[in-house]
Amino acid sequence: MSARGGSGDEERGVGDGGDLLASRRENLRELRSRGVDPYEQSFEVTDGAGDVYRGVDEMENETVNVAGRITAVRSHGKVTFMDLEDLTGSIQLFVRQNTVGEEDYGLLDFVDLGDVLGATGVPFRTRMDEPSIRVESFRVLAKCLRPLPEKYHGLTDVDLRYRQRYVDLMVNRESRDVFVTRSRVVSSMRRFLDDRGFLEVETPMMASIAGGATAKPFVTHHNALDMKLYLRIATELYLKRLVVGGMERVYEIGRVFRNEGISTRHNPEYTLLELYQAHGDYHSMMEITEEMVAYIAREVLGSTEVPYRGDTIDLSPPWRRLSMIDALGDKGIDIRSWTDDEAARRAARDMGVRVEPGIGRGKVIDKMVEHFILPDLVQPTFLMDHPVDVSPLAKRKPEDPEFTYRFEPVIAGMEIGNAFSELNDPGEQRRRFEEQLAQRRRGDEEAHVMDEDFLTALEYGMPSTGGLGIGVDRLVMVLTDSESIRDVILFPLMRPRPDGTDPE
Repeated sequence: MSARGGSGDEERGVGDGGDLLASRRENLRELRSRGVDPYEQSFEVTDGAGDVYRGVDEMENETVNVAGRITAVRSHGKVTFMDLEDLTGSIQLFVRQNTVGEEDYGLLDFVDLGDVLGATGVPFRTRMDEPSIRVESFRVLAKCLRPLPEKYHGLTDVDLRYRQRYVDLMVNRESRDVFVTRSRVVSSMRRFLDDRGFLEVETPMMASIAGGATAKPFVTHHNALDMKLYLRIATELYLKRLVVGGMERVYEIGRVFRNEGISTRHNPEYTLLELYQAHGDYHSMMEITEEMVAYIAREVLGSTEVPYRGDTIDLSPPWRRLSMIDALGDKGIDIRSWTDDEAARRAARDMGVRVEPGIGRGKVIDKMVEHFILPDLVQPTFLMDHPVDVSPLAKRKPEDPEFTYRFEPVIAGMEIGNAFSELNDPGEQRRRFEEQLAQRRRGDEEAHVMDEDFLTALEYGMPSTGGLGIGVDRLVMVLTDSESIRDVILFPLMRPRPDGTDPE
């Protein structure tokens, strides 16, 4: 069945899915019978398709080699037009039988939409002023044996997009653009930190203690050592050990794992930037946060004003500073009037906020903020001064000892990070860990564990330190106007299909 017969499988008169698969495999056999290897070893690419399209007027006397997928075919007797697309864009191929020869031209009868072709030729403009390549020769580089969805107009089934990301990237340029942007965001983040004297380091992804955050870990087992290990929930405690050791500015960008629910803002594994700066505090972390995010937006997107879900977000510094106490007070919620944990839980229930039995005052405050405050924080805001009992690694505020020097940067109603003036008093840190252990005994699986080696490190003396964590995925959501975290993670965790089969 000839690709020159139309612009898609359906237009070529092919029937159901089984017929489509059979037709493509027959074309594969036909190519091989004509001495063509449809899975070539290599092809030297000299130019991107989009680069040729944009630079056609300057390249009219050059010979170029491009490679990519065929996304459309239009045949007119002894001339065939094909659209070839790669990561840089697309270009029209102009294939004339008199140029490539009758034998090679006949191979187009067995080229299907989605096949990967390499083409050599000279850029020019057609009579319709369309940037094109006058093809002198072409090769089939990879045969596409499955029909592309919706005649290459896009894969719209959300579940299939996540399960078969390779097809999503193949047919949805918008999805490709998101992940190109994501890569550039991470590169820009590294440049910003490297230029400011931070050292990128690597810390263990498996450890005997899951510390550095209040979260439930994933558990695994090391057979040779016969020991239980945890996938890391944060990199904090290792990075602060490095500050103790004299590495005064360090950062790591890597995956962390938390055994929690899945939502449009949560995936069990995600990418986290953590950085630590000796002789800093949460004020210096605010400056780094707003400067870094604005820097990334300018470098990657060309502007600090970005659209997100119908709003325009202005990422330029300075960002708003908002105390958690003041934010709740503006809603008529006086958290200082809560005399104990039960009073806090009762106040939340009276205001229609669901809270779990037995949770403490600090977590109730977090729930109230999530319910009443976050949805209103569209523009970048530092939500400051969290309760001590939910901030076991942050310094206490001497003037207000129930609260800490901690903030969360919030954009478009999402917390995109977390930062402290780091607690560096080993005695106080031990007491905080002990309080967390008491919470664990009361049933809080996310409470922090005791880490004796980290306490030993603090006893050697850690300077005052500012620490910052940024959820890379959520930041990319904002910068790419993506509604779900799964839209910015290449391979999000998916529940297996009930029948155990791959989707067609």
